[in-house]
Amino acid sequence: MKLALLVANRGFFPSSVISSAREEMTAAFKRAGVEPIYPNLSATRHGAVETTAEGMVFADFLDAHRGDYDGLVICLPNFGDENGIKAAIARCDVPILLQAYPDQLDEMDFEHRRDAFCGKLALCSVLAQMKKKFTTFLPFTVHPSTAEFDDQLKKFVGICNIVKKMRQMRLGAVGARTTAFKSVRFDEMALESHGIDVESYDMSNVFVAIKELSDNDEAVQNRLADLHRVCDYSGAPEGRDVALAKFAVVIDNMVRDNKLDALAIRCWSELQQQLGITPCAAMGLLNQEGIPTVCETDSTNALAMAGLSLASGCAAGCLDWNNNYGEDPNRCILFHCGPFPMDLMEGPGHVEQHKMLSKSYGDNCSWGLNVGKIKPGVVTYCGFRTENGEVQFYVGTGEVVDAPVAKEFFGTYAVLETEDLQRKLQSLCTAGFRHHVAITRGDVAEAVAEAFTKYLGYRRIEL
Repeated sequence: MKLALLVANRGFFPSSVISSAREEMTAAFKRAGVEPIYPNLSATRHGAVETTAEGMVFADFLDAHRGDYDGLVICLPNFGDENGIKAAIARCDVPILLQAYPDQLDEMDFEHRRDAFCGKLALCSVLAQMKKKFTTFLPFTVHPSTAEFDDQLKKFVGICNIVKKMRQMRLGAVGARTTAFKSVRFDEMALESHGIDVESYDMSNVFVAIKELSDNDEAVQNRLADLHRVCDYSGAPEGRDVALAKFAVVIDNMVRDNKLDALAIRCWSELQQQLGITPCAAMGLLNQEGIPTVCETDSTNALAMAGLSLASGCAAGCLDWNNNYGEDPNRCILFHCGPFPMDLMEGPGHVEQHKMLSKSYGDNCSWGLNVGKIKPGVVTYCGFRTENGEVQFYVGTGEVVDAPVAKEFFGTYAVLETEDLQRKLQSLCTAGFRHHVAITRGDVAEAVAEAFTKYLGYRRIEL
C-alpha cells in the first residue's frame, strides 16, 4: 500500500523538527509495510506545507498521483498552518489520518515547544468546516516512533483497504434466495446507492457448465489438489471430491469473467439433488483466496466478510449465532457447515455429508462439509442488513475460547465469549439482523466502524 505524507509547518514554531518528523514517519510507514509518497523536498520550504501556495503544490502532486495512493497522513510536528493544509487537501478524496506530536514536559521553552496538541484541534475545526472526512485515534498526541502510533497506522491501513475496495464492489448472487430463509432478503438498490453492484446468476447455468468439464481438465485437477490439502475425503463416496472440484472451477470462472469481488451462493437443495454435494469445502478455498463467499445466499453478510477481511488482512468466515453455552451468559456456540478458510480453522478438516440435508433429501446426497474447529483467539464479528434504503451493520469483538462441546455436535463450531452477550443478542433481535455473523481474526472493530460509517456512509447499530 502507498500513503501520501504531508508534513505541516508553522514558521514561528521550531522548523528544526520537520526533517526528523519525516524520517520518523517514514520509519513508521516502513514498519507497517507502507510506502510513503510526497513531493520533491525542494518543491516547498523545508519540504513541508505551510503557506497556501505550498498547499497548492501539494494538491497538484496529489492530483498527478491520483490512484497511486490509498490514503493521506497529515503529520503535525508543530502547530501547523491551517491555510496550507486546507489548500493541499481541497480535492483529496481518500481517507485522511491526523497525527500530532506530543510535547515533552522538560522541553517547553520557545525553542522546543511544538503546540501540535493545539494545532490539531484548530485543524480539526477547519476540516469540519470544509466537510472533509478525517480520522483521529487515541491518544490525541502520539510520537510516530511508538507502539501506539504503529497501532494507529495499522488501523488506518485497514480503513484505507476497506474504502478502496468497497466504494465500488461487484457481488455475485449465485442462485435464487434460499427459499426457506426470508431472513436473508435485501435491497439491491440500497447497495447500488453505496457503490455495490449485485449480479444474479441462475444455478442451472452452473450445472450446465459443470457437465461440460472433464474429470481430467487441468483446472479441475488443480482444484482437486487444493481441496485435498484442506480436508480429508477418505470417508466420502468416490467422485464427490471431483464434483466439488468442478463446482469450484465453474465458480472460479464466474468470478474471473464477471470481475466479482464477493459471492453469495444458494448452497441447498439443488446441489444435493443434482450433484450429491454440499459446496462448503470449495467455498472455504474461495474465502482463503480473498473472495468472500457466503452460503444460503446471504448477500449482505458477504459484504460484512469483505470488510472484516480487508481490515484484518486475514480471511473471514460466516457462521450462525447458534446455541447457548450451558448457563454461561457471555458464551455461545457459533456453528456452520464448513465453508471456512484455513486462516480460521485449527487445521485441515474432514469431509462428511450434511446430516440435515441427508435427512430431507436422502442418504449420500450432500458430501462436502469440511468439519473441524475454529481456532481460539480474539476475533471481530460483524453483520449487515439493508433497511429503508440504508446499509446497516453492527460490529464487536470477542474471543473464541478453547471450550468443549458434545462429541456428537454436528458441523464446524466455535465457542465465542463476548462481554454482555445477552444484551447484544437482544439488540440483534430488535434491529432485525439475521442469524448469520461474519468473523475474522484479531481486533479490527474500530477500523471497520470508522470505514463503514465515516467514509462509506453505512449506519452502525450499537449492540
